[in-house]
Amino acid sequence: MNIEGSVALVTGANRGLGLEFARGLLAAGARRVYAGARDPRNIAQKGVEPIQLDVTRPEDVLAAAQRCGDVTLLINNAGVLRTAPILSTENVDATREQLETNYFGTLSMARAFAPVLAANGGGALVNVLSVLSWVNLQMTAGYSASKAAAWALTNGLRNELRAQGTLVVAVHAAFIETDMARNVRAPKLAPADVVSQVLAAIEAERDEVLADETTRLVKMGFNADPSVYLREAPGAA
Repeated sequence: MNIEGSVALVTGANRGLGLEFARGLLAAGARRVYAGARDPRNIAQKGVEPIQLDVTRPEDVLAAAQRCGDVTLLINNAGVLRTAPILSTENVDATREQLETNYFGTLSMARAFAPVLAANGGGALVNVLSVLSWVNLQMTAGYSASKAAAWALTNGLRNELRAQGTLVVAVHAAFIETDMARNVRAPKLAPADVVSQVLAAIEAERDEVLADETTRLVKMGFNADPSVYLREAPGAA
């Protein structure tokens, strides 16, 4: 599909990668960009239409689908990261929170907007995942579980929405220069680099984006012996 002339909705668009998606879409000629955030007052980007959207609140998701009935491109970017040892008491609540946003929030948005995309010719749905969909770090097992679930969800959506002509794109990346990775000392991708790769994939009808060398190496390592997910993970987020 063409980005120029499209109508896009970006979740978590008030900062970081979501904000960069909004900017990139405007620059690429999108006709309208809805920018979702828990508090739309935090959206300062000119040219977008702010909407209240907490993806864990069904009423917000329903209201967004009713208001944004012209959407042809949905970008599920909203996500949370909570660090804790996997067997710790605090990890139980942390993992539930991450699943609510990273998995169930993505599912809720897909359910609400699949009919909208179908009515508008199919369009595209993008899920921002992570290299941690496939591997774990010491303190991010709950986050990895939520992103692994979202990866499986993305594969299911791809199969289910194929008949209505909706392109489903999975985006995997390691560290990105955002607030989520602000305390990480490692090479990081610029958000604009990720956005440009994703928009190019949409226009080329490609269903997966491996945004950096770390992610590509991890994907290649699936067939290694031992497999990459059985070894200590490289730095990623």
